[in-house]
Amino acid sequence: MFETIDTVMQTEIYGGKAIADLLTLEFLAALLGDVLAAIVILLLGLAIGGWLKRRVTHIGQRHAHLDNTLFGFLGNVVRYIAVGFALLFVLNTFGVETTSIVAAIGAAGLAIGLALQGTLSNVAAGVMIVLFRPIKLGDFVEVAGKTGTVQDINLNTTTLASLGNTQIIIPNSEVWGNVIENYSVYDRRRAEWVFGVGYGADLAKAEQVIRDTIMADDRSHADPEPFVQVNNLGASSVDFLVRVWVDSSAYFQYQADMKRRVKEALDREGIDIPFPTRTLHVERDAGAAETARDGREAA
Repeated sequence: MFETIDTVMQTEIYGGKAIADLLTLEFLAALLGDVLAAIVILLLGLAIGGWLKRRVTHIGQRHAHLDNTLFGFLGNVVRYIAVGFALLFVLNTFGVETTSIVAAIGAAGLAIGLALQGTLSNVAAGVMIVLFRPIKLGDFVEVAGKTGTVQDINLNTTTLASLGNTQIIIPNSEVWGNVIENYSVYDRRRAEWVFGVGYGADLAKAEQVIRDTIMADDRSHADPEPFVQVNNLGASSVDFLVRVWVDSSAYFQYQADMKRRVKEALDREGIDIPFPTRTLHVERDAGAAETARDGREAA
């Protein structure tokens, strides 16, 4: 029995050392020192990574002409690099050969990449979004059938806040691979309405009332010149197409206000805004009509 125990104790298990060698105070003290050193290195790596991220992000926030989204992304990249180097130092502390680990990670990376094609496509799309910046934080956009204000762009997803203030999370591959309508890029937008008046209305007067009502608002731009013209002869109305430029920030409220004001102005001027109407012509058979008349006379 003692011979078996002695054989086990002499078995080499770590760095050419047997179990008996590992149970000495000197080895345990050295191991404890390595563990403490690894903890310190890891904490320093996390601290330095966080500090570098904040510094890079602050550069984008400090200069108005720089994009916060891009520098937020670069800050995350710098942080991951710092933590990665810290992990390599930790492994070196325990005497692990990092060259072989890097080679193993490269081989495993191929298999992981094949298994995570969807996730990696989101990451690739996230990089493209950050680099080419079709959208940025604070933009009001419509993408992948969803409308909202961009709140966050990370490597995997883009987050919007809807008009009802609900969170919408869209995979980056859906953002990059779809048509993006960005309402915040330009300072001005063109508002458009269709106003219908009756066929008996004075068209010149109606046009002037519409033009004067809209241009009386301070938000309306006189340059480019507003467009107010008859555009369609509908089933029950003559339709005016109206196009006026306005600041993007006032667009939605401006559109709603003008609809009401034009309607009220047309009412004041006695210009009819007709309802859709339909005329029915009823034709009766002559023989049936004669029979019905004879029946009434007999009665």
